[in-house]
Order: sequence, then C-alpha cells, then structure tokens
Amino acid sequence: MDMKKRITLELRNRTPAEIVELVLDNSRSADGEVEGLTDEFTELEFLSMVNVGLSSLTKLPALPKLRKLELSDNNLSGSLETLAEKCPNLTYLNLSGNKIKELSTLEALQNLKSLQSLDLFNCEITSLEDYRESVFELLPQVTYLDGFDQEDNEAPDSEADDEDDEGEEGAGPTGDYDDEEDEEEDEDGSEGGEVGLSFQVNQGNQEEYDEEDDYAEEEEDQAAAQGQKRKREVEDEGEEDDDDED
Repeated sequence: MDMKKRITLELRNRTPAEIVELVLDNSRSADGEVEGLTDEFTELEFLSMVNVGLSSLTKLPALPKLRKLELSDNNLSGSLETLAEKCPNLTYLNLSGNKIKELSTLEALQNLKSLQSLDLFNCEITSLEDYRESVFELLPQVTYLDGFDQEDNEAPDSEADDEDDEGEEGAGPTGDYDDEEDEEEDEDGSEGGEVGLSFQVNQGNQEEYDEEDDYAEEEEDQAAAQGQKRKREVEDEGEEDDDDED
C-alpha cells in the first residue's frame, strides 16, 4: 500500500488537525520521499515511518508539535537538516538501520535543542572508533544514545514504568485487601465453627433436658393417676364395709 492511501485510511474520517499519532510503517514511498503528509497535521506528536523506503526527508512538512519520530529501516544517508527546520521540538529520533556512515552527517542534528534520545543501531557509523564518545561530544543535548547514557545507564521506558507503577500500586492494596478478607473469612469460619459446635452441643443437651422433663411429667401423671385410682378403691372398700355392717 502506498503512503498516501495509508494516510487516508489512518485518518478514518478525521481531519489532519485531529491526528496526534500516525503510524505508516511498511507502507511504500514511490520515489523515496514523504508523500501525503501536509502542514495540516498541526497537532501531530508521534510519527512512525518504519520501512517505507525513504531516501530523503526534503518533503517532510512542518510538524511543530512532533516530539517522537521513528525512521528506522529506511535508506536515509543525509538530509537530516530538514528535521531541525520542520520538527524543531523533537525529543526522540530513531534512525536505526539507515545508511548513515559519517559523523558529519549528524551535525545537522545540533539544532534540535530538545533532542534527548537518538538511536543509530545497525548504521555503519556505529563501527567508527570512539563512536559513542564522539556522538555525545557532537550532540551534548542528547542524554541517551542507542538506549544508554554516557555512563551506560539504560534509558527508562516511561510507558512501561508507568504501567508497572500502576500495577504495583494497584496490586499492593488489592493484595492487602484480599489478605485481610481471607483473614476475616478464616476468623469468621473458625468462630463460626466453634459457635456451630457449641450450639449443637447445647442443642443436644437441651433436647436431652426436654426429654427428661417430659419423662418426669409423664411419671408424675402416672403416679397421680395411680393415686386417684387407689383413692377410689379405698373409698369403694369403705362403702362395702358400711353395707356389711348394716
């Protein structure tokens, strides 16, 4: 797919002024120039043109808000002065896998005063003696070259760090809450077990007491019935004796 058509698809019925990020990776430039991009992309902050066959940047439009530019795996060997002119606020530039051979080619980047990170992986320039020291000296505004600073400290991945921090912050309290809930459940469960057991024992005792009470009442009733029966028998015997005397 050619670059112009790819840009049209990426717009998705939006105007160029609404686009903040634009990825054109693996689309094709017919003549090695930037095609389809215009000065109307006034809000563009991130542009990726990886492996699009670029050999020149002379047709790159003015992108005043562009901060991150991906140009790896192209055929660029110069014309970097266009970047300072059209994208003066760049902070990150990836030129890995291009045909940059000489240190002098990078002199055009001295005017990118905000440039903090520069990648030149797989460019012939990396084979030069004292390559890193020379680039840092030529471009003092650059903090990270090929992902590392002058003391070989790795550049932080801000997006990954943010996600990790969010994950840790989110996971910590969540984990604590889960532990607390588990502890509460364990406590409730143990208390519930003890209460349940004691309740069953008490209930069993109560049933036994109730049975004993019922049995005692039954015995009392029987005794009372027998007493009444005996009383009637005595009375009947007395009446019989009286009849005999008469």
